[in-house]
Parts: sequence; C-alpha cells; structure tokens
Amino acid sequence: MRHIVPAAPDGGGHASASIDQLCINTIRTLSMDGVQKANSGHPGTAMALAPCAYALWRNVMNYDPANPLWPNRDRFVLSIGHASMLLYSLIYLAGVRDVRAGRVTDAPALTLGDLEQFRQLGSRTPGHPEYRHTTGVETTTGPLGQGCGNSVGMAMAEKWLAARYNRPGFDLFDYHIYTLCGDGDMMEGVASEAASVAGHLKLGNLTWIYDSNRISIEGSTDIAFTENVRRRFEGYGWHVLELMDANDTGDLERLLADAKAETTRPTLIIAHSIIGWGAPHKAGTAAAHGEPLGAEEIRETKKFYGWPEDRSFYVPDGVLAHFQSGLGARGAAASARWLALFAAYLQAHPDLGAEVTAIINGTLPVGWDRGIPTFDADAKGIASRASSGRVLNAVAQHYPWMIGGSADLSPSTKTHLTFDGAGDFQPPQWGGTYGGRNVHFGVREHAMGSICNGIALAGIRPFCSGFLIFSDYMKPPIRMSALMNLPVVYIFTHDSISVGEDGPTHQPIEQLAQLRATPGVTLIRPADANEVAEAWRVIIPMTDRPAVLVLSRQNLPTLDRGVYAPATGLAKGAYILAECGGKPDLILMATGSEVSLVVAAYEILKKEGIRVRVVSMPSWDLFEAQPEAYRNSVLPPDVTARVAVEQASGMGWAQYIGLTGEAVVMHGFGASAPAEALQEKFGFTVDAVLAAARRQIARA
Repeated sequence: MRHIVPAAPDGGGHASASIDQLCINTIRTLSMDGVQKANSGHPGTAMALAPCAYALWRNVMNYDPANPLWPNRDRFVLSIGHASMLLYSLIYLAGVRDVRAGRVTDAPALTLGDLEQFRQLGSRTPGHPEYRHTTGVETTTGPLGQGCGNSVGMAMAEKWLAARYNRPGFDLFDYHIYTLCGDGDMMEGVASEAASVAGHLKLGNLTWIYDSNRISIEGSTDIAFTENVRRRFEGYGWHVLELMDANDTGDLERLLADAKAETTRPTLIIAHSIIGWGAPHKAGTAAAHGEPLGAEEIRETKKFYGWPEDRSFYVPDGVLAHFQSGLGARGAAASARWLALFAAYLQAHPDLGAEVTAIINGTLPVGWDRGIPTFDADAKGIASRASSGRVLNAVAQHYPWMIGGSADLSPSTKTHLTFDGAGDFQPPQWGGTYGGRNVHFGVREHAMGSICNGIALAGIRPFCSGFLIFSDYMKPPIRMSALMNLPVVYIFTHDSISVGEDGPTHQPIEQLAQLRATPGVTLIRPADANEVAEAWRVIIPMTDRPAVLVLSRQNLPTLDRGVYAPATGLAKGAYILAECGGKPDLILMATGSEVSLVVAAYEILKKEGIRVRVVSMPSWDLFEAQPEAYRNSVLPPDVTARVAVEQASGMGWAQYIGLTGEAVVMHGFGASAPAEALQEKFGFTVDAVLAAARRQIARA
C-alpha cells in the first residue's frame, strides 16, 4: 500500500472559517479539551478524523437523533474506541436524545457538562464507549478489533432482517453500517477474521473507514506493520478505495457514495491522515496518540485553527444548528417515513409485523418452548451435546429470529438446525439465502464471538458453538457480551479429559474456572439429557446476559427422575438430587458428567448404611443468586464432610467443600488415550470417589 499522507501543518496561518470548518474544529477542540481536563486519553485520532466523522454524520448517515432507537437507522461503530471523545462530541453536536429504561426522553444524551466530565467516576463519557451507558453508542468498543467484528455481525443482521421481513413495497430494513477503524484494528487477528467473513458473505451494506495514520503507541507502525492492506482486503473480496487526505470531506463523500452503490462487496476506505492534525509539535507523532497534548500545545493548536486560544469546550454560534440541520432533518424525515411504512406493514403482514415488534421490544415468541422433549431413563444414555442438539432444534423451530452456527464444528457440537426451512445463511452465489438460520463461521472462533455480539445488538438471538478448549480464543467477545448484557448463547462441547485420544491440547482444564470467574456470565454444565432440556428453559428467557452451555462428547446416563429429584431443580443452580432422610453424614457434589459418578458411589454407600446426600451443581452463579436459606438447605453449614468431583481445575470448589472437604479434580493437563483409561489414570472412578468419601466420614 502506498504511504501517501498530506503534509503536516507548520503552525503558520489558520484553517478556513467556513461553517463546515467551524464544526470540524469544534469536534477537534472538544476532543482536545476533554482529554486535557481529564489528564488522560487519546486526542490525536479524534483531531485527525474529525473531518471524516463530520462529513459522515452531518451529510451522509441516515440517523434520527430524536429517535436513536429507530430500527432502520444506519449504525456507526467506533472500533478505535480510544478515540471516544470523537464520538461523544458527535453525539453532543448531533443533539441525540437520551434513552432511559428503553424509552426515548426529551433530555439530551450528552451535554457540554458531560464532555467536561470525560473519564470521571459516574460520568456518561467513560474512557471507551459503552453500550447502554451512553445513548448513541451502538456497541462497547476499546479492545481493538472487537468493533470491527461487531460491525460484521450488524451487517449480517441487516441482511437477515431484510431477507425475512422485507416485502414488495415494504423495504423495512435497508440500513448501512459504518465503522471507523485504525492501524491497531488492522493488526488484530479478530478484525482479519471478521473481514474474511464479510468478504465471503458479500456484505455490501458494510463500510469500514480505515484511519491509516501510521502511528501507534511505540512510534511509527513501520517497526511492526508494513503489509499492503489494500491488497489484503482485495484478497478478502472487498471493494477498496483510498482517501488521500482525511481533511478532504468532498472526496470522502464521493467515496462513501461509491461504497453505498457497491451492493455486492463490503468497502474499505483507506483514509490517509495525520494524527494530531494541527498540533505544531506533536502532529504525526506518537505523542499525539495516548496522552494529553499539554496546555501550551493546545494553545498553539487552537491558534492554528483560528480558535480562541484560552477558551475550553467552546462551541461557536451556529455550529449546533448547522450540524443538526443536516443529520437531524434528514433523519427525522427518514424515520417518520419508516414509522408510517411499518404501520401499513402491520396491516398488510400482521404475523410478520408481530415478529418485528417482538424483535424491537426484545420479547420472546409465544410458545417458544412447546417442543422441548423429555428423556426417558436410560443407563446407556446420550451425550449432552446430542441431547442439546435435539432441544436446540425444538426451540429454534418456534423461535424464528434465533440463528447461529459453529466454528466449522457443527457435526461435532450438534448445533446444525435441521428442521424444514432452516437453510444456510449465505449469499445466493454460495447456494444459500440471507434468510438462512445456519451460519457457517469457518475456523474463526474469535470473530464468531464478536460477530454474534453484533447480531445480538440488532435484536436477533444468536448462538455459536465450538469445543470448550477453544473458548480460550473467545474470551474477549464473551467478556464483551457480559459487559453489554447481550443474550448470546455460547455452546461448548467436548468438555473434559473424556475427549480422550485428542490429548491435552484438546482437553479443557482451566476453562470452567475462567468462565465462572467472568462477571455477568451464566455457565451451566448439565448432568444428563433432562438437565440439558431444563438448561435451555432457563437460558432462553435470560435476555440480559450471555449464557455458556457446557456439554459432553461421551454418553451420560439419563437418570430415572422417578427415583431421583426432578431436573427442574437446575433452575436454582444446584439442588438435592438424592437424599438420605434426616441429616446427612456426607455430601457428594458434582457437575455434568461426574454427577452420574457420584450417584453410583451414593448407591453403594447407602447400602452400607451411610447417610449420603447427592447435590447436582450445574450452575454456580445461579446457585449463588438464590437466598441464603435455600443455599443452606442444599449445603447445610454443619455438614462438613463433603466431596466434590469435576474433571477440571479445582479452583473455586473450596467455597463449597470448605477447608476440610475433598475435591476429586484435575491437577495438571490430560493425556492422549481412550476416555476410560484417562478416567482411571486421573482418579475419576467410583472407587476413587468412595475412597474420598470414606476419608471424609472418618475425619468427621
């Protein structure tokens, strides 16, 4: 790629004083002042990209500031979340109305006072943009590349919504997704994965504007990043354009029109810019990236802009009115037309209209759970991945806007939707339709997670799947799901050393502990097919958090629920599966595949006259959410003889077994061998559980 950039200012003269230039310099100076007042932040990118952002928002985007929940609005993603003052300035100048409790209010989303509180405790202007925290922020960004992945998911969601709900004369969904990204995004693997997906899917409704300023924290990107980005994206199947000067708003608008006219390929606009444009000593240097410019440099920069040098957070007369006369007037007219169109759509297509209304409101379809099967007792049993596949298909068949897939593993994770009409989400050239329900993410776990977050942001319910060991590749998007309270369903199979011959590279050990430690994530590891069914009954109504469903490769006995407690106890996270009558001498507890192991030990101990309680603990976070009285009824504090069994790291079990209990867990990585041999080697046998139980009874 040619490294063509406009010349840096030499400090002489001043910028044009046209109303457009006043708006652009207002964005620049608000961003500079916010970072300076906070004594923390990233001013340079906002200064460089202010012209691009202004032209996009004021003159191009279809967005109604008075109705920021309008379903057909264009989406703006600031993947370079460190430049958050750029977005906050845009939200303020655009006059975006605030949303509280899901309703648009008459109050502004941000005031000038909010900009002055940048990065302060409790402010609406945190260091990186946060979805739901600040109206006008479409997704939480900051970890580089995540916003790029989200934007691909948003574009896929628009394609799916249009394919399912648009009808002749009723183009309900035709919005575009615009993303600002930078050199850091280009270096992150997740952005490359997501770009590859977008190119394959021919997402012509997606435009990335790449700020090629060639500066990162350590200095020039030439020290680490010299690839030809243009050719890379052309190889992905993208339409690639170049903006030679990020200050040339007219040229950018021409390129944006070109991008929107290209409907069969996503577009990358490579915008050559100078970080910190206008700063006489720091423009084009790493010093403009991640620290305040300093009072003297700001004064000189403002002088170059023709700005009052000693005024902070200054908004000249006419700027707000001019900015809002473009975006606001255009958006208000477009959203009013859409609302009228949707009212007519409800009359012409009431069933589809009811679905769209449910998606907008975040409600579930009536009868979504009516096909969930129950499973008869069976000693041979069924792998929980297989029983989950049956339940997933039953649920998705009655949940029309539930879509998802796997990272090239659906035959193993059992997540392929097989009912009539499910179809594949593919462009027609690849033999599918954009209305398909099965998404093929390819071997791209990281992008899969961030794409699902983007899909969820459109109100569609996504699921994705892989092996539990590969949740390591998905930690960032799972964390972002939790931060944004998005109801993505993560389905992870092959959950233990019982994977067998694939060996320790594929046998998860620490992953359960890591996922349980992530705030806002509900993890469920069901013990048998009926717990699987109950897990789905619990997960689907949770619309404010992600769920992780952890499933086995090997068969698990289906317990006789006439003998043992009903699987409905799963909803409370942990429940008494088998009781002894009276106060127990010992509590055996386990999750997932190990529950049947402790049940077998329980039956032997019961015959020996030992009072034993078995507790199934599929979800620790659901259990911790229960009242103390319930938790104490399941795990009485005065019963200290306890054994926990789980084919994973023992981290966390101490809170349930206490200082004197015993955990039969993994203390290292696994090995390559048949599952039965591994269970014997690592002590996951009935005899090993019995030995631990007898030690506990003797101690007590």
